[in-house]
Parts: sequence; C-alpha cells; structure tokens
Amino acid sequence: MQMNLVNRDTAVVPSPVGRRGLVAVMCACVVLVVGMVAAINLAVPMLAASPLHPSASALVWIVDSYVIVFACLVIPGGAAGDRFGRKGVLLGGLVVFAVGALASAAAPNVAVLLAGRAITGAGAAAVLPNTLAVLLHAVPAQRKAATIATWASMTGIGGVLGNVGGGAVLSGGSWRWLFVAGAPMALGLAALVGWVAPVSARHDRRLDPIGTLLLVAASVALLVGIVEGPVAGWGSALVVAGFVCAAVLFVAWTVVELRVEHPLLDPRLFTSPGLRSACLGMTTVFFGMFALFYVNASFLQYVKGFGVLRTGLGVIPLTVPVIVGARQVGRLVGRIGLDATIAVAFGFVGGGLLGLSTCGSHTPYVVYAGWLLVTGVGVTLALPTLSGAITGSLPQALAGVGAGLQATTREFGSALGVAVIGTVATARFASALPEDLRAGGAHTVAQVLAAAPGRADDVVAAFVCGADAGLRAVGVAVLVLGGLVVGQALLSPRATR
Repeated sequence: MQMNLVNRDTAVVPSPVGRRGLVAVMCACVVLVVGMVAAINLAVPMLAASPLHPSASALVWIVDSYVIVFACLVIPGGAAGDRFGRKGVLLGGLVVFAVGALASAAAPNVAVLLAGRAITGAGAAAVLPNTLAVLLHAVPAQRKAATIATWASMTGIGGVLGNVGGGAVLSGGSWRWLFVAGAPMALGLAALVGWVAPVSARHDRRLDPIGTLLLVAASVALLVGIVEGPVAGWGSALVVAGFVCAAVLFVAWTVVELRVEHPLLDPRLFTSPGLRSACLGMTTVFFGMFALFYVNASFLQYVKGFGVLRTGLGVIPLTVPVIVGARQVGRLVGRIGLDATIAVAFGFVGGGLLGLSTCGSHTPYVVYAGWLLVTGVGVTLALPTLSGAITGSLPQALAGVGAGLQATTREFGSALGVAVIGTVATARFASALPEDLRAGGAHTVAQVLAAAPGRADDVVAAFVCGADAGLRAVGVAVLVLGGLVVGQALLSPRATR
C-alpha cells in the first residue's frame, strides 16, 4: 500500500510521443489563459457601445480585473500546485476559468461582468504556473531548456492568437460570444489534461496562508493606486490610501515571510541581482506588449475601419518573429551574450512602439505592420531569455512558485500597460476634441460618436492623437526601464555573460 502511494506521487516521464502531446496540451492551456487577456481588447469598442454603457475608467477595469486577480493569485496558485499536486490544481483552475467565463457571458451589468472576470482570473492563476511545473517534472534534464523556451514563447504567441481567435468569435456580433466560447475550450482542455498529464511529485510543506493574504492585499492596493491615480487624481484619498496600504502590507509581508519556516515566496531570493533584473525585464516587456494590444484593437477598428475579424488578423505581423525565431534565440545568446541580447530586445520593443506612435489615419497598413514586426522581434528575443533567467535563479523544488513568479511579472506588466495607455490615451483624446464635443461630457469614442454621428472625422482625429500619445509614453517607458534592467545586469557580478 505504501509503495502504491509513493508511485502515485512520483512524476512519470512520458515517451517522446507522449511528451510531445503533453507539451502541446500545456501550451494550449497557456494560450487560453494568456489569449483571454488580449482578446478582450478587441471587444472594447463593442462594450463601449453596448447597453452596459461603461465609462472610460470602467472599460479599463473590465480589461484589468481579470489581469489583476491573475497577477495576485498566480504565486499562490503555483505554491498550491507544489503542495497538493500540479495536475489537480491545474484541472481545478480550468473548471473555475469556465465558470467565470459563463458568468461574464451572462452579465446584466458592469458589476457582474467585473465579478465574472475576476473569477476567470482566479482560474487562470491556478492554470498558468502549473503548466510549466508539470512540464519541468515530466521532461528529461536535457530537454528542460528547450521546453522552457517553448512555454515562454507560448505566452507571447497566446496574446496574438487571442487577438486572432477573439476576432473570429466577436465577428458574430456580440462581446458575450467571447466568454461563451471560453467555457467549452477550458472544459475540453481539462479533459485532455486529465488524459495526458502525469501525476508529479509534491512536497509536504505547509502552505503560508498569512503570507498569501498579505501578498494579495498588497498587490491589490498597489494596482488600485496605479490604475485610479490618473483618473481620481494622484492626491485623492483613494489613491493615497492605496499606495500607503500597499507599502505597509508589503513590509508586513516581508516580515512574515522572513520568519515563517516555509514562506510562500522567500524575499531573500530577490537578493539575487539576476532574478531582480529578469523580473523587471519581464514586467517591462508585457507592459509594452499589452499596452499595444489595448490600443491596437480600437485603432484598427475606429481609424482603419477594420471589422473585428480583420482587426484580430491585423496583429499577426507581431507574432511572425516569435514563430520563426524563438528557437534561434539561444544561439544568439551564445554568440553575443545575455546582456547584449536583452539590450537589443528592449531596443526593438521600445523602438517599435515609438514607430507605431507615428502611424496616423493616412498611414498605409503595410507601414503599421512593419512596426508591429519590429516590436515582435524584441518580444521574441526577450521572452525565452528572461524566462530562462528567472527559472534558473530558483531551485527545482520551487518550480511552481518560480512559474508563478514569472506569471506575476507578466500580469502586473499587462495590467499596468493597459492602465497607463488607457489613461493617457483617454486624457489626450478628450483634450484633442473640439470644444463643442467636449462639452457633452463623453469620454469614449463610442459615446462621442453616438452623441455627434456627423462629426466622425473630428472624433477619429482626436482618437489618433490619444493613441499616439499613449504609445509614445509606453515606448519611452520601455526604453528607460530596459536601460535599468541592462544596467543592473552589467553592474552585478555574474559567472557567465
């Protein structure tokens, strides 16, 4: 009896054929949860014109509520997989994801939609870290680097496939179809996971509920301050309270984690300059990429007149380098070094965003696509390089937490990118409108077009001003933060560069 129990808790390395099937299923799970972050951006114009009548701030929260919960719970999700079994937690996450998607599809108002999005984000937080953890415990040592690179590439490809797939689904005419489609996809993947995923080893360490609650509360408080700051005012009671609470809670979390026997995430890990710089780098890449996704969908629909399906297809140039070049990144790192590769990556991402900010209503799509391609090259170089750096900084026993840390940096970057570009673009849009259109108090393109349908040219011109300002702000931020990442790496000792 005891031997059977041990066998059930021991990871089984599948055959090469079975391993390829396992990788495919885990990658499909990644594409689903990451793709949902991107796909909702395509629905923003539909949501803005829907009977829900969301405000400009509410539109940002509809996008970010999923991402924020995802970011806050993804490390606890990885830790739960380490403790209770990666396969079981992954299966549970897919079911919760499906429940949240159905709740979002049936939402009668913005509040219920936000709740559904939060539930879906909680499911995604259980899915993403455990896909990598399952893979790392199922593949032989010589395949781990290639597996990490494939998994990391899926987080980038997932965003693009979310745009393409979301465009296809939304061409049915309602934003609700996006969530209706997500539920059976999650349940179908749950069936496949149950079939192909092995039961991996688990440790008997106790969980850290106090540390988990403090980390979640601190993260939520920080993001409330960041998202609401430009809208409510940086000196408002809500924003000040958010930042103060975040600071106090992060300090309390650090104290607790330093004292408990088995911390959720040991703060001492961040004494490693390599881990710090890799986490900042991952946050920055997703900050730029998902800011682009947020404004791209509205730009192609409002300015270029694309339908949702064509809009989803319009972002494909971004993914071409990821598909073609992801497996070659390791060779480039071997030739020019890790630091140089990361520097080139940030140069391409930031430069691509700045190039996109010069594209107006009269710019041919082929030029716009060229700048998407430039941005995609940077994403291709950054994702596997930074993902490998984070994974390599943590012990194998913390595979789930390590994957969760990667996902947290991604989702924080995504949430921050959407918040920043949404706020900057909305403010610039409002100021660029003719005075008589501003007087109506509308703050979204759909609202202004509904109030003044004969003034479409003026509204579109103001939107282009807002989109350009947002992309410039994000592009500059990516270059500055990328410089900090590379600078920290160059100034810190490393065995091999």
